[in-house]
Amino acid sequence: NIIFLSTAMAPTVQQSKNAKAKQLAGGKAPKARVHRYLKSTESKLVEGAKSTLLLKGIRCSQAMATVLKDLRAMQAPHVKLLTKKNAIVPFDAQGQASLEFLTTKNDCSMFVLASHNKKRPNNLILGRTFNHSILDMMELGVLYFKSMSDYGGTVPKKRIGSKPLLLFSGNVWTQDATMSKLQNLLIDFYRGDPVDKLVASGVDHVIVFSAAADTPHTKPVVHQRTYFVKLKKNPNGTRTPLPHLTPCGPDLDLQVRRTQFADK
Repeated sequence: NIIFLSTAMAPTVQQSKNAKAKQLAGGKAPKARVHRYLKSTESKLVEGAKSTLLLKGIRCSQAMATVLKDLRAMQAPHVKLLTKKNAIVPFDAQGQASLEFLTTKNDCSMFVLASHNKKRPNNLILGRTFNHSILDMMELGVLYFKSMSDYGGTVPKKRIGSKPLLLFSGNVWTQDATMSKLQNLLIDFYRGDPVDKLVASGVDHVIVFSAAADTPHTKPVVHQRTYFVKLKKNPNGTRTPLPHLTPCGPDLDLQVRRTQFADK
């Protein structure tokens, strides 16, 4: 069933319009908390970090639930995880309406829905919204998964809120239109807060996306690998430190199944 959350969450689009119309008509000004929220939803020249909503489908295996937990760790603090299962079919009109409702209520512009069934095992749907309406969706099959916990407790983990370095390897990212859109979606998903400058010591993890197709007629497989970055002193004596990479997870192999993109 769809989860209806408490009234402490973000107001719907209609509630925001009603509050603004009431204020313009000379009515009573909204409370300070409501006023701060309405101001935060106004258009900005520089967009901040996008929040992501993680949720489970009608059926979700333990492995896919672990995928969501690892994605929450990677996205923190700009992420919300709903623990209950939802009767949502994303590529259906009613299912998209439910997703738009939940993303609006939780003030999230991106979402990830995990599910598992016989027809589409280990399914992951990555999508984003614009103006509280679904813009793009991509259904990905998880062919391989190694969680952060599988690496053990001795492997270092990223700091909360740190920005990753994203590396896309392979010609398919520029030669295939669908893969190019997937690349844009992944950058939107992992980019975090926009910054003008970045201190080298603040970079603590890198995510590598390598993609290739076995044959020209098969869909490419995306290999996502995550590494912890530790800067060490350069043995040559220069001031530029050398990065040492340690695999830390999560690691995924993904393949595109279905897509739905916005009209040009």
